[in-house]
Amino acid sequence: MIAEIINIGTELLLGYTIDTNSAYISQRLSSIGIDVFFRTTVGDNKERLLSVLGIAGGRSDIIITNGGLGPTVDDITFKTISEFTHKRLKFYKEVLEDIDTHFKNRAIKMPLCNKRQAYVPEGSLIMKNDAGTAPGIILETNKKLLIALPGPSFEMGPMVDNLVIPYLKKRFALKNIIKSKTIKITGLPESKVNEKIKDLLELKPPVTVGIYAHPQQVDLRITVKARDEKFADREILKIERTIRKRLKGFIFGADSDTLEEVAGNLLIKNRKTISVAESCTGGLLSNRITNIPGSSEYFKMGIVAYSNEAKINRLSVPKALIKRHGAVSKEVAVSMAKNVRAEVNTDIGVGITGIAGPKGATKTKPVGLVYIALSAPDKTIYRKFNFTGDRLTIRQRSANAALDLIRKFLMKL
Repeated sequence: MIAEIINIGTELLLGYTIDTNSAYISQRLSSIGIDVFFRTTVGDNKERLLSVLGIAGGRSDIIITNGGLGPTVDDITFKTISEFTHKRLKFYKEVLEDIDTHFKNRAIKMPLCNKRQAYVPEGSLIMKNDAGTAPGIILETNKKLLIALPGPSFEMGPMVDNLVIPYLKKRFALKNIIKSKTIKITGLPESKVNEKIKDLLELKPPVTVGIYAHPQQVDLRITVKARDEKFADREILKIERTIRKRLKGFIFGADSDTLEEVAGNLLIKNRKTISVAESCTGGLLSNRITNIPGSSEYFKMGIVAYSNEAKINRLSVPKALIKRHGAVSKEVAVSMAKNVRAEVNTDIGVGITGIAGPKGATKTKPVGLVYIALSAPDKTIYRKFNFTGDRLTIRQRSANAALDLIRKFLMKL
């Protein structure tokens, strides 16, 4: 069973709107064993949409359109589907009543343009939209199943979960499942991860492993297609154990885990408090730590000491130290970590100093040079990094590396 998703909207092509709906629809389809082999994005143009529908009809069993169901003249999906399937648009009184009720519940008089949303290709199974005005449809034609969904994610999501997925499972008596688990790695580049698990990346269905790189993070996604959830779980666990054995120390979590959440849980588990002193990251590390609910239990203070004066006056970094080694140095990073820990009286202090660019580099200190130090009562460590990328990427990678340093310190790695 092959499905294809067609996203409709010129704003998607122009880059003003980021397509997240396709990912959601794909995930929900894969959970019931339906493969998505193609995704297409097309603008609000009838001729081009007809062409895309024709291509999809020749290679896919299920065609899912997303968007173009609104009340304005550029919302052409139903009209185009009508022409594609040779099904006339039919006025449905009950659809108009639902739309009118939607506005009445908000004490708003229904605009006349919304009436056009009640014209639906004849023979469609109409899906009520509880979050908006545009109905969705399911239409079987020429041995193909065509599903049209509204574009706003808060309307599309519930319709997929509550109506589309149950319909597909029943209509095709689906028993297959596709189950995945993502293993998250940091501290190793994609090429190194690839070297260590190359044989796993060459596995063939029903068990596959994919590699996906992000700034300062690599994901390995194990995917199993099976009729039995126990079999899927067993196969995932087998591969996961192999990955963990080969990449021990570099794996920080799985699936929805974040590095800041993992570090926070370790601080709680070890009953440790933390404070941070940041320069080039400008508070980004503090922001990520405090993104986690309950972080007040372990995070006490973050200081952004951006200038040399702030490092000297606020963190008591010796002026002579900065003059001798420069603000971007292991010595200054260590002093920042030690002094913020003493200032706030926490178990751990972290100091970050670096050159995020694009200016500020010298021959001996290039853009991307970052020093991160961690101070505890009985131990102080530091790491030197040479990050690449633009200013924001370097700052993000620096915060990520600091969180990983905290994780490894608490895990005694």
